[in-house]
Amino acid sequence: MIDTAVRFFQEGGFFMFPIAIVLIIGLIVAIERYVYLSAQKLTNRRDFNRLHQMIAKRDLKGALNYTQESGSAMSTMIGFGLQRLARRQGREEIEYAMEEGLLDVMPRLEKRTQYLATLANIATLLGLLGTIIGLIAAFTAVAAADPAQKASLLSQSISVAMNTTAFGLMSAIPMLLIHSLLQTKTNEIVDSFEMAGIKVLNILSDGSGNKPVAQPQAQNAAAPAQVATPAGSPA
Repeated sequence: MIDTAVRFFQEGGFFMFPIAIVLIIGLIVAIERYVYLSAQKLTNRRDFNRLHQMIAKRDLKGALNYTQESGSAMSTMIGFGLQRLARRQGREEIEYAMEEGLLDVMPRLEKRTQYLATLANIATLLGLLGTIIGLIAAFTAVAAADPAQKASLLSQSISVAMNTTAFGLMSAIPMLLIHSLLQTKTNEIVDSFEMAGIKVLNILSDGSGNKPVAQPQAQNAAAPAQVATPAGSPA
């Protein structure tokens, strides 16, 4: 199996080496992005659970300090909203701030992922270029060969030239699949940010909406006092 792969690589010609370099770069990018996104998913979930508890307990100062110390993407986004809340701004301003925080962290999540699609296209094009150059060299060599050997020489040369196209496609297809996987993983993280922002806004709105509840009770308590006042008493 290894001997077949080595022979296949050697018979492909010069363009097999650039395709191999593109494949190695693509694998490095894919591994780095997968590890980074997996780590971000775990870190963001941990920080959201922590901040969710602190905000629910109305420990807003502690939550703001935690966002500044953590430095994760989730903490950055929620920290933008808590800073607006500390300035006593309304729900819309807090929502806009968290959207701004999401836009601030998205480039870190999408960084280098698009390179995989570009590298896949480069690998395919290098394979086609190697095949075309190989065919040109094959036809040139066949033109000066013995007529009795032209057919076998031409078929052998075309078979060798096709190796670069095959290797280019073998490199491009996995990179496209990995690119799609990483793009899906990134979209899931972005969706989790949007859901986290909505939950934080709802907690802040509920917490601010519980304070005025005592006002109607004071009015209701004052009403019986007015009714109990004798009719002849002064107002």
